[in-house]
Amino acid sequence: MNKTFNFYCDESCHLENDHQPYMLIGYISCSVNQVKLHSKNIRQLKAKHHVFYETKWSGLSKSAYPLYNDLIDYFFATDLQYRAIVIDKSQLKHEEYNQNHDDFYYKMYFQLLSKKLVPEHNYNIYLDIKDTRSAKKVNGLKNFLNNNFISVRNLQNIRSHESELMQLTDIITGALSYHLRGLNTVIAKNKIIEKIQQHSKLPLNHSTPKDHPKFNLFFIDLK
Repeated sequence: MNKTFNFYCDESCHLENDHQPYMLIGYISCSVNQVKLHSKNIRQLKAKHHVFYETKWSGLSKSAYPLYNDLIDYFFATDLQYRAIVIDKSQLKHEEYNQNHDDFYYKMYFQLLSKKLVPEHNYNIYLDIKDTRSAKKVNGLKNFLNNNFISVRNLQNIRSHESELMQLTDIITGALSYHLRGLNTVIAKNKIIEKIQQHSKLPLNHSTPKDHPKFNLFFIDLK
């Protein structure tokens, strides 16, 4: 039987000229029949900590830390999987490869997803709405994937407040971006990064082994 999987994708420092050293694109995935269970469990964790609003990396503070700590523990205790591609923006050479940043963006999504999508399964891919260009980017990405022999049934934008799993992707991707930029001014954020490192048992500044499906990082070399 064909299985269906959902991918909840989020980006950090993805703009070409934002003066940030790294661009990250990451996703959390799970089978579609587990989405309601995970969403319910995450909402219960929020209720336990009296939090009934959207959780994002940017909202992590000392008072919010206990909830975020539980969310990271929950991710590593379940069948949820995370993968991210990390791009050193000092290596960008769009003119040399006759591409613009949108073309590059689609290529990086292809690199992120292509190793995980197999023909015998179905996929729903959701991207967080970032700006007014989000709809155009979704259409361009779907065309790019389908033209490169990846059949994607459903690829659409959603608002992050609509999805607990999208919010969890934002937290993990934000933590990685914060760590790679060498930021350490917020103690609660430092502790969440340490928690992710403890669970993954791997450093967060280079690629993980390919056979690590639970928590997988790919630092791409563009040279």
